[in-house]
Amino acid sequence: MSIALIEQYINYVEKEKDLSPNTVDAYTKDLEQLNIYFQENNIDSMIHINKTNIITYLIYLQRCGKTNTTISRKLTSIRCFYQYLLNNGMIKEDPTFNLKSPKKERKSITILTIEELDILLSQPDTRCYKGCRDRAMLELICSTGLRVSEMLSLNIRDFDFKSSVINLNDNRIILVEESASIYISKYLNEFRINYNIDDPLFTNLYGNRLTRQGFWKIMKAYAKYAGFNKTVTPQVLRNSFAFHIINNGINIYKAKDILGHSNITTTERYLLK
Repeated sequence: MSIALIEQYINYVEKEKDLSPNTVDAYTKDLEQLNIYFQENNIDSMIHINKTNIITYLIYLQRCGKTNTTISRKLTSIRCFYQYLLNNGMIKEDPTFNLKSPKKERKSITILTIEELDILLSQPDTRCYKGCRDRAMLELICSTGLRVSEMLSLNIRDFDFKSSVINLNDNRIILVEESASIYISKYLNEFRINYNIDDPLFTNLYGNRLTRQGFWKIMKAYAKYAGFNKTVTPQVLRNSFAFHIINNGINIYKAKDILGHSNITTTERYLLK
């Protein structure tokens, strides 16, 4: 009888709910696994169960090593199924009523140590255009926490040589650390000699504004040369900046102001909360 109920429900979902084939497959597998569990525990029908049976099943999934995300998805499948049975008068009470999904696991955040940042920054060969530009970009993003999009949208006029600050479009003024300022100045003065102040600050070898994809490839290559056993992305650099400025005693509200509070990411909220 339980198999027939599952097939009836899946047929309803396919025809009435317009769900993707992947979602329908997931519902089917989740309910079939639930039915197998009930059969193995001497529960003859999926109709004759209560909330305790569902809770016991969720605990069983947890003991089997299923993640909270997977358990939450399976509970959603089960809840939808029993709502269908309730709405069609096949059961009097929904055994999933008021059952809360387990909290999602907090994802671990990748951070580069100060030593790892130093190794990464030492990779570019600053004797050539590309290497000096790359060192300037890495120094800038590591010392200011700028988003890649913010950094690559900068024009030369946005960098104040005298004050070592950057003026962003959202009226934020970001202090640039000496090391970043040195390499930006070297890059412009030695390799961008005939520049116009309205030109992009960072350009590719053809003189066009560098793209996010271009920066990603650059950083991926240097991380590989550095021999890191962790994935290094632009967001990892931003996470590292947030982590280290807080560890160095920067006021939490000042840190949020530096990073741009209105557009702060979930990862940064975790670091800065």
